[in-house]
Amino acid sequence: MIPELSPEEAEHSRNVAELIRERIRAAGGWLSFEEFMALALYAPGLGYYSAGSLKIGRGGDFVTAPEVSDLFSRCVARQCAQVLTGGGEILELGAGTGRMAADVLTALSAQGVLPERYAILEVSADLRDRQRAALSRLPAELCDRVQWLDRLPARPLSGVILANEVLDALPCRRFVVAEEGVREMGVAVEGETIVEREGAADAALAGACATAMSGLPSALPAGYVSEICLRAGTWLAGVADCLERGLMLLFDYGLPRSHYYHPQRATGTLRCHFKQRVHDDPYVNIGVQDITAWVDFTRVAEAATECGLDVSGFVTQAAFLLGTGIERLVGENVDPIRHARLAGEARRLLLPGEMGEAFKVMALTRDLDESLSGFALQDLRGSL
Repeated sequence: MIPELSPEEAEHSRNVAELIRERIRAAGGWLSFEEFMALALYAPGLGYYSAGSLKIGRGGDFVTAPEVSDLFSRCVARQCAQVLTGGGEILELGAGTGRMAADVLTALSAQGVLPERYAILEVSADLRDRQRAALSRLPAELCDRVQWLDRLPARPLSGVILANEVLDALPCRRFVVAEEGVREMGVAVEGETIVEREGAADAALAGACATAMSGLPSALPAGYVSEICLRAGTWLAGVADCLERGLMLLFDYGLPRSHYYHPQRATGTLRCHFKQRVHDDPYVNIGVQDITAWVDFTRVAEAATECGLDVSGFVTQAAFLLGTGIERLVGENVDPIRHARLAGEARRLLLPGEMGEAFKVMALTRDLDESLSGFALQDLRGSL
């Protein structure tokens, strides 16, 4: 059951919904789901990621791996250290509460492999404030290395780019398979209610769906609904331009294409998060709940290759954490209470029924010869 909105949340949601209704009317009565999702999440001053609200953590709408345990970030730091041994920077895209940045910097300091700069690109003013508060508690030597950016850096960097649960929040297009081909899912207004309505698929959507479906083991049945993120390629091309040499680490829940568009996954992968509850209705609590879709990692790999990046690894989160030594990090603690707590956190990060298999990690590199410990135990690139 979805929790009820507070009066303040209800008022905010009404304002966001009214903005979307105005855009629908201005567009002639119909907007694509991609446009709806972009407004619900990113409309200036109103969208979920643009307005102030407690989003991440146990008191928010969802919990990310860095919030579950610092073990996650300490493992990420171990992978970063392999690339930063000769110097370099870190750029984190969408840094959440700042927890991962603080833990990665602390762990790299202990290893004696600090980045020259830790840059953060954050679109949410609310989250940027939380990041500043979290990172201000670090020692000055670490805090002084952090810099917030308003846009991707113009000068390409050598080092590491981190993106934890960023791709899943890119606005995506939704489609339904019909006898005559695919049709696009969008939104219209009935009275004052925003409702889902089909529309004709434009050439970009029809072409992308045809390409995606051409490599599937079997045809998708009529009535099959799913998502496709056409923005992923543009996003990745922009980020790739920022990497002169080094590693890009992408963490997200997702699947290779043949599993993503499985005939049994007939209603898509769309998920909404509100106060630690997960549901699949994006048309309630508009503007105060998160809307995400699973990542088609085959599309990401294709886009990376087009950008001149090498797909150097693709593994489950569990394999990445085991490869970067999470078991050793837990075992280092001789205090039985702390050891038990860390072991419990590690299980949540590793177990298949928790985050261990649903979340994947992809390594994209440019001019990097170093072996990557996080990708030594598993290689799922053949599934892409």
